[in-house]
Amino acid sequence: MTIEEVQNEIIDEFSMFEDWEERYQYMIDLGKTLPLIEEQYKTEDNIIKGCQSKVWVHADMVDDKVNFTADSDAIITKGIIAILIRAFSNQHPKDIIEANTDFIDKIGLKEHLSPTRANGLVSMIKQIKMYAIAYQTQLN
Repeated sequence: MTIEEVQNEIIDEFSMFEDWEERYQYMIDLGKTLPLIEEQYKTEDNIIKGCQSKVWVHADMVDDKVNFTADSDAIITKGIIAILIRAFSNQHPKDIIEANTDFIDKIGLKEHLSPTRANGLVSMIKQIKMYAIAYQTQLN
């Protein structure tokens, strides 16, 4: 699936819920399915700067596709990073770099987060794109 197809799938899933309490519960459930980062990568280098909770993200490239793993010490944040990893993992670096992130606004996520969590979300996206840029550079 392309990034856009995955994002549209996420938008469809979130539209099934009537209120934000249900959406938060769904995000918590998504966090439980997160491809967890190995302990050896839970380092200061892999921590997302700008998040109020601790979030670690690690990337590997396999067959010209970037695979992400992550973890967080907060359940909502774990759900947020799970959504991002689902959208961007197992994709070509160039596609990640060029990907639109409108789907976050379409599911209403940013407006339902505290300002510090919203900043953390932006930092997570930025880090995912930075990994993609680094891997794209290797491919060139």
